[in-house]
Amino acid sequence: MENFREKLRSRRYKAHVSILGTTQLHKRNPYTIGLWSLAFPGFGHLLLNKYLRGYVLVLWEMFINQKIHLNEAIIDTFNGNFQAAREVLDPNFTYLYIPVYLFAIWDSYRTAVDMNKVYLLAMRENSPFNEFSIGALEVNYLDKRKPWVAVVWSMGVPSVGQLYLHRIVLAVFILITTIVLVWESRLILGLHYLMLGDISSSARAVDAQWVLYFPSFYFFTMYDAYTNTIENNKLFDSSLKTFLLEKYQPQGKHIKVGEKVN
Repeated sequence: MENFREKLRSRRYKAHVSILGTTQLHKRNPYTIGLWSLAFPGFGHLLLNKYLRGYVLVLWEMFINQKIHLNEAIIDTFNGNFQAAREVLDPNFTYLYIPVYLFAIWDSYRTAVDMNKVYLLAMRENSPFNEFSIGALEVNYLDKRKPWVAVVWSMGVPSVGQLYLHRIVLAVFILITTIVLVWESRLILGLHYLMLGDISSSARAVDAQWVLYFPSFYFFTMYDAYTNTIENNKLFDSSLKTFLLEKYQPQGKHIKVGEKVN
């Protein structure tokens, strides 16, 4: 059950709190969003809370990358083995990869610009939104959280930082993806040999095609958890300020929401 459902009839509102997570509008740097899509298609859309589009692009990137062996070609290129890089690429799927990759960058940049405009309109309208949601399976509410805690948990296991913020669906997606990447890349075995000082065995143990996905995922989860914790805290402050202005102003004074207080 979500409280204050009748308040959601406004044209635009800044956020929505449900049992599966908190979705909100806030200003984003379109170039930053575009660069995350450049690093991994879909990440820019996930940062914009465009989850369905983001999930599709992430899964497409992994599917098509596996088909054309792009990560193996990248590693061969970095090692100066240009002929090996050309031989490992599968041209049957390469020309399917490029248009979707460019679309992910362009669309995330364009969407970030548009959503910044929508955010400014929502701030001016300052429509009320639900701040508390309770159901049979979960309870979600706005409160203050610590950004560094979200980062530390994400460093331990990707997805836990998102769970700390109660972003259930994204956390489940990241956790399942992380398990697949760790299993297929044999990353843990490679780290085991590396800690023992056996670098050659570590290099032979890992699957280069799969392990190259992991750095992007790992740092994305930390960045996403950190920035969304900050924005979640701003949303909480904004909600509390609006409530106090509407309910607890001194007698004889009336300050409108959005008006500066001296």
